[in-house]
Amino acid sequence: MEVSREIEFPVPPDEVWAALTDPDQLEEWFANDVELDPREGGAGVFRWEDGEERHATVVVSEPPERLVLDWDDDGETEFTLEETEEGTKLHVRESTPEFSTALELRALALTYA
Repeated sequence: MEVSREIEFPVPPDEVWAALTDPDQLEEWFANDVELDPREGGAGVFRWEDGEERHATVVVSEPPERLVLDWDDDGETEFTLEETEEGTKLHVRESTPEFSTALELRALALTYA
C-alpha cells in the first residue's frame, strides 16, 4: 500500500530540507534520538521514548530537492521539495502508511502557520 501527501510550508526549500536531514531538527518533530548521514548510502537510526527503533538507508539525496529513505522494514519514504511563491510544497510518498512521516510533517507545518 502507498500513501502520498502534499504539505505546504511558508519557508524556502533549504529550511524544509534541513528539517528533513538535520538530526537536531528531526529530534524536534520526528523521533527522540536521531542519527542520520543524509548523503546517498548514508545510514539513519531513529529512536523513540517507547523503545521503538527504526533504521534507514539514504537511497537518493539531491539537496534541496529530493530525499529517499529505504527503511529496514521494507518500507520507503520519498520527499520531493518544490519551491513555490509562498515557500515550499513538499510531496511525501510512503510505502508504509501505518508509520506516517507525512502526518508528523503536517503537524510541523501547522507550527509555521
